[in-house]
Amino acid sequence: MLVQNSQRQGTAHVVVLGNEKGGSGKSTTALHIAVALLKAGQRVATIDLDCRQQSLTRYIANRSNWARHSGVELEVPLHCCIKLGETMQIADNEAAEFEQFMAAVSAVERDCDFIVIDTPGSDSYLMRLAHAMADTLVTPINDSFLDFDVLGTVDAVDYAVTGASHYAEMVRDARRKRRQLDGAGTDWIVVRNRLSMLGSHNKQLVSDGLKQLSQRLGFRAIDGFAERVVYREFFPRGLTALDDLNEVTLGRRPSMGHVTAREEVTGLLRQLKLPLDERGRRRASNRAEWYAQLDQPLEVHDILGA
Repeated sequence: MLVQNSQRQGTAHVVVLGNEKGGSGKSTTALHIAVALLKAGQRVATIDLDCRQQSLTRYIANRSNWARHSGVELEVPLHCCIKLGETMQIADNEAAEFEQFMAAVSAVERDCDFIVIDTPGSDSYLMRLAHAMADTLVTPINDSFLDFDVLGTVDAVDYAVTGASHYAEMVRDARRKRRQLDGAGTDWIVVRNRLSMLGSHNKQLVSDGLKQLSQRLGFRAIDGFAERVVYREFFPRGLTALDDLNEVTLGRRPSMGHVTAREEVTGLLRQLKLPLDERGRRRASNRAEWYAQLDQPLEVHDILGA
C-alpha cells in the first residue's frame, strides 16, 4: 500500500538499516530497497557508514562493473562511502566523519526522494546519528534467539520477554531525540531474515517474543528473506531479486528459487509502506510506456504496490 509523501517539504525520506550485530543482511536489504525505489521512478542516494567493511559500497561497485561488462542496464543509486578517520584522536576522527556525513546528506537531500543509509554492525557515533535521522528504520535480524538478544531478553523457562537490550534502548533514545528535534516520528520495522522454510518450535517462539517486544518498543515485525543460496549468489555481480534475471545477467537460466526470492522481496517492500513521490510514479509509468513501444519487458517498475 502506498502512502502520500507527507514528510518535511522538499527533503528526502531517510531509510536507515541498523543492527549492532553483523551478518543480519543489512547491506543486502539496503540495496534491494534502493533498487526497488529506483524501479519505481524514485531518485535515490545511498550512504555507507560501515567505513571498515563497506559491504554496500562493494555491492554497488559490483553492480556498476557488471552492468558495463554485460551491457545490461542496471539501476544504480548515487552513492557515497564515508571514510574512516585516521588520526590518533577519537574526537578528531569523529569530527572528520561527521563532516563527511553531513556533506553527503546535504548534497542529495533536496534532489533525491530517498536516502538509504547502511550502518555498521557496532555502536558508533555516526551509527547513532543516522538512527536519530531515520524516517524509516529497518532492523534485520536472523531468526534466532541469538539475534533476538540484540533487541530483548527472555526468560529461560517460558521464553517470556523480560526486558529490552542495549540496541533497543539506543533506538528508543534516538526516536525520542527525533521527536524533540522536529516533532517527527520514526517508523521502526524489525525484519526477520534467514527464515527457515520449515515450521519449527524455535521459529514460533521467536515470533511470539517479537510480538511481545513490539508492544513494549513500538516496532512492526515483518518477515524478510528466507535462507536461500540465491541471495549470496547476487553479490559478485551486484544483482537483486528484482532485476531481469536471465542467462546474460546470471550466467545461467533462473531457477524457481529466483522466482520465489522476487516474490519474497516484493512482499517485504510492500510491508515497509515507504512514501513514494507521485512524480516518481509518473516517471516509472512513462518509462514503462517507452519500453512497451520498444517491445521490451520492464521488470517490476512499481513493486511497492498501488
